[in-house]
Amino acid sequence: MNARKDNKRSSEGGQKPARRRREQSTPGTYAVGFARPPAGHRFKPGQSGNPEGRPKGSKNEATIVSEILGKKIKIREDGKIRRITVLEAMFRRFAEKSVAGDIKSATFLLNRFNSVISAVNSGGLDHDDQALLQEFVRELESEIIAKKKLP
Repeated sequence: MNARKDNKRSSEGGQKPARRRREQSTPGTYAVGFARPPAGHRFKPGQSGNPEGRPKGSKNEATIVSEILGKKIKIREDGKIRRITVLEAMFRRFAEKSVAGDIKSATFLLNRFNSVISAVNSGGLDHDDQALLQEFVRELESEIIAKKKLP
């Protein structure tokens, strides 16, 4: 029981147990172990741990998605061919499905609209972006009204 007391720190200002010192190794007596590879297997100065690395020109996910959504495609609208981005085409399709009665598309589109409006109100969009958004909303509203008038 006394041996246990001697090893523990006492709250009465007793001394800490002595720490084990690492021995300074000379080149011939290098200690091999965890996080200490043998001298022949260490990285050479100027050598990377991943020499192949990421190939040049490879793209991350954000770049790939932005390129796909920003790609221009041709659509026929009112007998005319227009070029719009994939993202705009997707939103137009959501709008068409919403008008046709698809609740999921309507919910998605309205949620996106609310998030964009909140960004506008918080000053997140500049004047040009606000004008573009308002134009899109006007077009969307006119499409909805036109489709409601059809029998």
